[in-house]
Amino acid sequence: MNAPPHKELSRREVEAWQQSRIKDLWRIFRIMSEFVEGFEKMSEMGPCVSIFGSARTKPGTKYYKLGEDVAKELVRRGFGVISGGGPGIMEAANKGAQEAGGDSVGLNIVIPHEQEGNPFVDRDKLINFDFFFVRKVMFSKYSQGFIVLPGGFGTMDELFEALTLIQTDKATRFPVVLLGTEFWGGLVDWVRDQILGNGNISDQDMDLFYLTDDYREAAQIIDDFYKEHLLSPNY
Repeated sequence: MNAPPHKELSRREVEAWQQSRIKDLWRIFRIMSEFVEGFEKMSEMGPCVSIFGSARTKPGTKYYKLGEDVAKELVRRGFGVISGGGPGIMEAANKGAQEAGGDSVGLNIVIPHEQEGNPFVDRDKLINFDFFFVRKVMFSKYSQGFIVLPGGFGTMDELFEALTLIQTDKATRFPVVLLGTEFWGGLVDWVRDQILGNGNISDQDMDLFYLTDDYREAAQIIDDFYKEHLLSPNY
């Protein structure tokens, strides 16, 4: 069977495709430069844990306070803290880390409504990214654990990518802790009932993450994990 003919393009469309090709070739160098800077800076950090959550969470709210508390607890146990560098839960995590005297790292994404790193990121530990996928590599490669507070699409993306990398052995196993049962409980039930229930994951995959309301327990889970595993980059 012969393949159908390609759709004909107008002259304007052909020019657009050609311009896109040229831009893509130059974009490769921008991507490479972000990887080089990220690898260089992150490889100099000590063991760190990433804290994720909504950029829209306001100071003084329950989950903002929880972000501060878990960051402080991680620092007490010898870990630095990595966040996305922006406001909300990210700011809370950096604030807690800085107040506890630990490393406060920000992997900031340059987007129109969230361009500046929050004031609690150590200035020498702020890295700005144009590309989400480069930034996500830095999180998954250099974090010794993920603590995930309530958030939106970006938080879900980071959570499920981490679980996928661990599940498929593309990353070394590292602990993933969901902090806030009121928020996460329904999702965990859905994963168990629908994804596991329909045979789309195995029983063992439900053990790839932990669920708690206690910030001390969240930090303890990560601390205990590294009593039996090496602290090292994840791939």
